Amino acid sequence: MSDRQRQRQRLDISRHAVRLFAAQGVAATSGEQIARAAGVSERTLWRWFPSKESCVEPLLTQSVAAFRTVLRAWPPGADLTEHLRAAYRPALDPSSGGDAEAVLTVIRLTHDEPALRAVYLVLREQAEDTFTEVLAERAGGAAGLLGVRMRAAAMNAVLGVATDDLARAVAGEGVTPEALRRHREQLADALGMVTRGL
Repeated sequence: MSDRQRQRQRLDISRHAVRLFAAQGVAATSGEQIARAAGVSERTLWRWFPSKESCVEPLLTQSVAAFRTVLRAWPPGADLTEHLRAAYRPALDPSSGGDAEAVLTVIRLTHDEPALRAVYLVLREQAEDTFTEVLAERAGGAAGLLGVRMRAAAMNAVLGVATDDLARAVAGEGVTPEALRRHREQLADALGMVTRGL
């Protein structure tokens, strides 16, 4: 199986896991149920995921990766706020064929399911390394500088709060272009404050 096929299969398992978690709760969902729903063996499931909760990782990774990609593309000398307004298209955008509802469902579930929250926080912590690298480059300093690391942590917090806010705002209604526009504007404004003075 190629890496691309494996990634697609993992993403499919992730979708089924989220659907089951949302329908019956994490505690009531077994690895066997997830594997059966995804059409894979339990052995395959456990080879790719260390726990049933970690099955949500591929979906969450899509969302975090979209922001990391646009941040890496931030042109030197350009204002981050304007760059985000022009270039940031969240993986949550339904028009991109993404998994908006599933991602936002996971994010909502993380508030009541500590094991899912742990997976989400680990992914966000890993993304913070990217934020630190990009901010250090823009500041012309080392990634280990305290001020750079503090701004990266603040950037990570802003992204988390804005995404949580979007997840709550569209619960039961679905993702709309207007909700995404507000999300992008809120994110751009807040991150502009965090990075001002770099």
